[in-house]
Amino acid sequence: MPAPAYNSLLDTPTYPAERYAPLADRLKRLLATESDLLFIQAEAILSLEAIATSIARPGLSAINVITSPYGAYFGAWLRRGGVAVTDVVAEPGQPIAASAVKAAIAALPSVDIVAVVHGEAANGALNPIATIAADARAAGALVVVDAVASFGGHPLAIDALGIDIAAIGPQKALGGPVGLSAVTVSARGWAAIGKVPSFSPSILSLQELKENWLDRGRGVLPGTPSPLEFWALEAAIDRIEAEGLETLVARHQLAARASRAGLRALGLEPWIRDDDAASALVTAAPVPAGVDAEALIAAAGRFGVALGRGFGDIKDRLVRFDHTGARAAFPSVVAAVVAYGAALEGFGIAVDVGAAAEAVARSYAKAAA
Repeated sequence: MPAPAYNSLLDTPTYPAERYAPLADRLKRLLATESDLLFIQAEAILSLEAIATSIARPGLSAINVITSPYGAYFGAWLRRGGVAVTDVVAEPGQPIAASAVKAAIAALPSVDIVAVVHGEAANGALNPIATIAADARAAGALVVVDAVASFGGHPLAIDALGIDIAAIGPQKALGGPVGLSAVTVSARGWAAIGKVPSFSPSILSLQELKENWLDRGRGVLPGTPSPLEFWALEAAIDRIEAEGLETLVARHQLAARASRAGLRALGLEPWIRDDDAASALVTAAPVPAGVDAEALIAAAGRFGVALGRGFGDIKDRLVRFDHTGARAAFPSVVAAVVAYGAALEGFGIAVDVGAAAEAVARSYAKAAA
C-alpha cells in the first residue's frame, strides 16, 4: 500500500539560518519599505497583540478605529497597557469615514497612536488608510496598520503612506502559510517601543525580538522556528515575484469587480455599496430578510462552494465570497456568485442567476480585451 500523501510534510529540512535575512528583504521589497521586518512565528493575531503590547504604556492617548472585532481587540490590548483609548466606531460591518477619524484627532489635546485595519476579512470593508495616515502623521501620532487582509490585493507602499508599524500575514492574497506573520517597524516605531519598560522574556515583545534577531545580524531566529512555514513562505514569495505584485493586485481587483457585478446582476446590492470602499479579497453579500445565514451557507455548499459567515454583530446579516490568492480567478468567482444565487432561489428569493454569470464573464472578458 502506498504511503499517505501527507507523509511528504514530515521530516521537513531545516530552514537555513542564512536564508532568513534575504527572505525578510524580499518581503520588504514587496511592501516598498525600508523599515525593519520581524518574522512572528504565529498567525497574525499574535502579531497584532505583540504590536499593541509593545507600544502601550500609561500616559499615552490613542485613536483606535473599529470596523470589525479585530479593531476592538486592538483597543482592548492598548487599554491593558494603560493607554487612554478613544474608539472611532463605524456602522456595523461598514468602513470608517476618514472625516470621523479626523474629527476624533482634532477633539483630543494630543494623540500618540492612531490604529486602523486596512482591509477587513470579516465584512469586506476597505478603510481609507492613506487619508487616515496623513492626518495621524500631521498630529504627530504613530501610525499602526493591520494590513493582514489587504497586502497583495491592494497597493500598500508602507513608507510612502507613512505607516510606522504594520502587521501582515501571507495567508490571504499571497496564498502562503497561515502559521507565520510579520511586522514592519519604522525608526519612529522603534522609538515608541523603546519607551515601554522591558517585559522580557515574552513572545509579545517586539523589543526582545529586535535584540535577539535584528541586533544579532538576522541569522537563525530565536526559539524553535518552524521550517515548514518558512519554506512555504519562500515558495509563496517565489510565486508572487514570478507573477509580479502589480499583476497579483490587479487579479484581486478584477475578482472583486466581477463579484460585485455578479451580485448586482442577481438583483442585489453588495453589503459594501461603495466600490471604492470594498476589499478586493473578500466580497460580502447580504442575507435577505427571512433567510437564515447558516442555511444559506449550507445550501451553497451543496453546489461545492464554501461561503464564509460574517463576524461580530453582523454575523447573521451577510455571507462572504473569498477570492484570495489562487481563488482570485474566474472559476472561483463565477462559482461563488452562481452558488449564492442558486441557494437564494431555493429559499424563494427572486434572482437572475443567468444574468449574474454573464456579468462575471463580461467583467473578465473586458479585462482581457
